Amino acid sequence: MTTMANIKKNDTVRVLTGKDKGKAGKVLRVLTKNEKVVVENINVYKKHQKQGPNREAGIVDKAMPIHISNVRAICPKCSEATSFRRKELGDGKRVRFCRKCGETIE
Repeated sequence: MTTMANIKKNDTVRVLTGKDKGKAGKVLRVLTKNEKVVVENINVYKKHQKQGPNREAGIVDKAMPIHISNVRAICPKCSEATSFRRKELGDGKRVRFCRKCGETIE
């Protein structure tokens, strides 16, 4: 069973460990099966690619996945790195909220 940290695509996250520690970026993809996220301009490596019908040959930069435990979401209201929690409203709708300031996200 996988446990996700309530991080979604287009959230802003800060990296906690590794070579890019302290940097922030936008989430491009969430890989739920592997519990990883791909973050824009974080964990970037060079990839040698062959020429194909739709692309040129050369060396390109590619953002590689990071484990979800190594990033923390940044709250848009209080601008602090925190974890989001979920709660159910009275009408049955589930929303995410900031653990530090208590504001709902989205």
